[in-house]
Amino acid sequence: QVQLVESGGGSVQAGGSLRLSCAASESISIYRLRWFRQAPGKEREGVAAISTGGVSTKYADSVKGRFTISRDNAKNTLYLQMNSLKPEDTAMYYCAAGGFDCYSGSWWGCRYRGQGTQVTVSS
Repeated sequence: QVQLVESGGGSVQAGGSLRLSCAASESISIYRLRWFRQAPGKEREGVAAISTGGVSTKYADSVKGRFTISRDNAKNTLYLQMNSLKPEDTAMYYCAAGGFDCYSGSWWGCRYRGQGTQVTVSS
């Protein structure tokens, strides 16, 4: 059972940056990985995804050009660099691994899911 632990969240002013990390308890090199987020009162949404080798990535339209997903398989770690943050980016951010439906954006289709890290962006 792979454990995923997110970190790097916090409070930042609009226009600022944060870098989220997701550390895995064992190798995740065989899994495609995803970041999700959920704002209060809203459904959880897929933010970004990355292929096993890190060559292919995809993003939600709302974060394209501002967020960058990356991975370091040697460190069993997934990252999300978030720049030009907006108040509407405020949410709990989760990482997830494994599962075809997970890569397609289904939270419950993910084999492994983290507990989340809070990001708050003030105007």
